Amino acid sequence: MAFLLGASILEDSWDLVFSAIQWIQFVMATLSVIGSSSLIAYAVFPNIQKSPEIRPLFYLSFSDLLLGICWLIEALLYGTSAANKDIVCYNLQAVGQIFYISSFLYTVNYIWYLYKELRMRHNQSGQSTFPLVIDYTCHVGQIAIILSSLIPLLLMIPVFCLGNVSECFHNFSQSHRCILMYSPPSAVAELPSANTSVCSTLYFYGVTIFLTTFLLSLLTIVVLLIQAQTLYKKFVKSTGFLGSEQWAVIHIVEQRVRFYPVAFSCCWGPAVILMIIKLTKPQDVKLHMALCVLQALTASSQGLLNCGVYSWTQYKFYQLKQQARRDADTQTPLLCSQKRFYSRGLDTMESTLGFATSPPPFFETVILEHPGTRIIPH
Repeated sequence: MAFLLGASILEDSWDLVFSAIQWIQFVMATLSVIGSSSLIAYAVFPNIQKSPEIRPLFYLSFSDLLLGICWLIEALLYGTSAANKDIVCYNLQAVGQIFYISSFLYTVNYIWYLYKELRMRHNQSGQSTFPLVIDYTCHVGQIAIILSSLIPLLLMIPVFCLGNVSECFHNFSQSHRCILMYSPPSAVAELPSANTSVCSTLYFYGVTIFLTTFLLSLLTIVVLLIQAQTLYKKFVKSTGFLGSEQWAVIHIVEQRVRFYPVAFSCCWGPAVILMIIKLTKPQDVKLHMALCVLQALTASSQGLLNCGVYSWTQYKFYQLKQQARRDADTQTPLLCSQKRFYSRGLDTMESTLGFATSPPPFFETVILEHPGTRIIPH
């Protein structure tokens, strides 16, 4: 009797948790759709001066948009009695897996573009002897964009084909799996034992793909972040002449290289921890409840966070440009270059931006004709 009472209390608790997850996922997915749609609109809007990073940002935002729509539909389906709801939920989950693996790869691709932009400016400033390989990197970027869409689709073909043939969608929505990223397949009496084995294999296959792609993406992002920080330190310590607006661009690109990995980790970290705990501690129900709620809050918000990071850094960029123009109106080029020389040991970019200004037209002509020319203050 006590066991039945405890099971009933646990079931009621799970119902409350699932209800909270449904509304959290609905709200966050809606905000994510709005955020990613805003970035897409900005990327395609004409008459706006755009940097080369807009193209990979567009693909990342489009992937976030499709993923947000999938989660929004799942949240709306949960608790309804729609026809063929189990089949729809199962296939929506599989489609969602394609989009968030694509989101991992597009995040790596976008950060690589940011690092490439930083390296290109480092080469153009005359601080590196390595030749520019713009055509090569452009081809690599195009191939990476294609693979970021193709690889997730190929990885999820077994889940679509074998899962539907083996009818792994049975009892999918009743066990609340429509609003959870991964849940172990339920033991269903209608399924033969062979089909149950296939469904269990597909479940562990999906978890393995998720964890592997996340860890590989995170490792690649960390490597790119370290390389970008090394380049940025070379900029700060160099004695070459750079205009204030050039420094503003470099500073903002470096900021995005740092903030996008943070947003990526915040979005998917709880989901990864939940998957690992489900595999290692399947009986820890209370911890599962807390992480499920946290996962619904973070995993659905990548489009929103990416939009927030880009909007904030873009706002800071315009602020720095305005500050640079004000400094150009009040300081002489020689004074500015001297201040830049004596402040090169500072660690923060804000102090440097206060001293550097754009060169006059004569110096601009010299620098354009001779990219390796430097102005050394006397």
